[in-house]
Order: sequence, then C-alpha cells, then structure tokens
Amino acid sequence: MPDNPNILLIAIDSIRADHMSCYGYDRLTTPHIDRFAQSGALFENTFSPHIPTTPAYASMLTGLDCFGTQVVALRHQGPLRAEAPTAAEIFRRYGYNTTSVGFKGNPSSRGYDNYVEFAGWGSFAHGRSPKAQNLNDVTIPELERLNAEGAPWFVTLRHMDPHAPYLPPEPYERMFYHGDECDPSNRSMDPVFSFKPFAVFYKSWMPPGLTDKDYIIAQYDGAIAYMDACIQAIFEALDSMGIADNTIVVLNGDHGETLYDHELWFDHHGIFDNVLHVPLIIRYPDRIPAGARLSGFNQHKDLLPTLLDLAGLADQSADDGYQFDGQSLMALVNGEETSFDSEFYISECTWMRKHGWRSPGWKLMIALEPDFH
Repeated sequence: MPDNPNILLIAIDSIRADHMSCYGYDRLTTPHIDRFAQSGALFENTFSPHIPTTPAYASMLTGLDCFGTQVVALRHQGPLRAEAPTAAEIFRRYGYNTTSVGFKGNPSSRGYDNYVEFAGWGSFAHGRSPKAQNLNDVTIPELERLNAEGAPWFVTLRHMDPHAPYLPPEPYERMFYHGDECDPSNRSMDPVFSFKPFAVFYKSWMPPGLTDKDYIIAQYDGAIAYMDACIQAIFEALDSMGIADNTIVVLNGDHGETLYDHELWFDHHGIFDNVLHVPLIIRYPDRIPAGARLSGFNQHKDLLPTLLDLAGLADQSADDGYQFDGQSLMALVNGEETSFDSEFYISECTWMRKHGWRSPGWKLMIALEPDFH
C-alpha cells in the first residue's frame, strides 16, 4: 500500500445540494451518498461562486479564484494560464498516477497521465441513456489497474446525470412521479415552452404534450437517484480492493441547477443560491471524523489545498512555491476556524452575464447586459 493516500474526486455536474436527501431534501434521492456522508464530513455551506462549469472546475482544480485562473466563461478560449498549475500536475510531481474520467477538453483538465471517456447521452433520438453505469464500466477497471501498479493515484470522475436533459433510465423515470404529465388542465409548462431562446431545446427531449412542470423536476430527482445507485458501485469497488480507508474520497458539484426558479427553467443560469450552493462531502477515516456536519462557509478554491493537506503534502507544496487563494478545510474540521469568506464575489458568463456580491444576509446582482427574461 502506498505511503500517501489515494485521492478520488467524484465531481457531479449540475447537482443542487437542496435536492439531496443528506442535505435535507424531502425525497430520498441519495440513500447511498447519505451513508457515505455519515462516514465522513458534510459541508453545509459550500459555494461555487463562478458560474458555469468551466470557471467552476478551474477554481476547484487550481485552488484559485477566477481572478487567479482568468477563466470566467463557459466557452473559455485558449488554455489555462501556465501560472495556474492544476491538481493533476501537482500530484504527478509528488509521485501520483493520475487519471481523468469524462473530463477531457476543459482548460483545467490539463496534466493527467490518462484520459478515459465514456458514452454520454448520444443523440436525443436514442432516448434515455445509462450515463452513470457507462462511467462505472470504464472507471472500475481503471481503479483496479491503478491499484495494481502500487503507486498512489489521483482520479477525477465527472458525472453528468443531473445535467439537462434529464433522462434517467427506468425505473427512475417514475420513481418520484405518479401523475399525468400531459393533463390538459395543468398549464405550468406554458411559460417554459413560451421562452423562445430555449423552447426548441426543451421540446427536443421533453415528452410531446407535456403540461406538468413537476414531471420534469421528478426527472431531475430521478437522475440523481440513478446516479446515487451507480456511485455505490464505486464505493463497493474501493472496499473490495481493500483501499477504502487509504483513499480520500471527495464528492462535490461544479454548480447547481435552476428547475422552476426565478423564471430560469431547467438549466444552470443566474447567480441565485440554487446554482451557487453545491454539496461537498469528504471521507478519509485517518483524519476526518465520521458524521461531522460543518456549517462554515467555503468555496471551490479551498478543495485543492485541502487535498494536499490530507495527503501530507501541504508543507512540501508550500516549500515548492505553490500558492493558492483557498485554504485547507481542515481548519474547519479541527475547529481552528468556524468559517471562511462568508462574503464573496460571484459571477456568471453564459448566455447571460452577471456579477455581484454575496453575504450571509444579502446578495447584490448586477446584469452586465440585458436579461433574456
């Protein structure tokens, strides 16, 4: 067994913390993740300040905010700046084998030894797709291969199931919905289909004749439940290889999702908390107390310093000149701090551009161009 622990980052696209049962949701969407959280620490106030995916992952995997990464837009042009080393590059320097699963082509995916892809949605015409099972089919053999090599490893998984279009396979499609999604007396989808910029996209994957918004929300929840069941297979694989207790396992999200909120339907736009607030759960029995729930504020930029700390590399990385905007969450875990940065800059650069400031009691949002709504 290697001296340094393995590191498994389970990153989930478009996952709302408030739609996970371990975060208090009234639907049992994440029973396996709930049990996982009970064996580690759940952070109740983790935020993704820079929307959407591209700047979120850049911050997560460099320990820098958007000013440090200079990545702010969904379709960022060019590579990540050379002065912003990635987690993969840093851990490779310290003897880790590194693999990315489903995370190729992002500016912050630079530096992995191996890039493994899996089948995603395919065309909309092909219907529902078992994306999380497809991820498992390539991930578990890769973990077995890395484990056999004997060196510590750093693996990033990118789960896409809660990302629109929400198309969970059976039986998850009907797990949380038992009504008539085409009830003509229900007009809740009228404003959605009347929203011209996205109407064609919505109709390309939503059922013909759909009238009930709750059906789509149930599809989102079903996608989370399906993914949760598949993630359990990853946990079981770590157990079967005998490396669960020597592996730092992180589960987090790049950003949340708008469902039927603020007239921003079924996507991830705006800088409301349903998009900014994300889950973060860390399990590492050697240093993380089981069942901890921590209310202190933290952000994506704190993840990489935390991983280096847990891996016993904080001092060495500092001596080697690595500097981060974030800080290790172990200060919260150990009670040395109660919270980090409860006030912070927020931004969005998608098909809308906004920025602002969030504090515990207030939020300032400034549109940099006219809204679509």
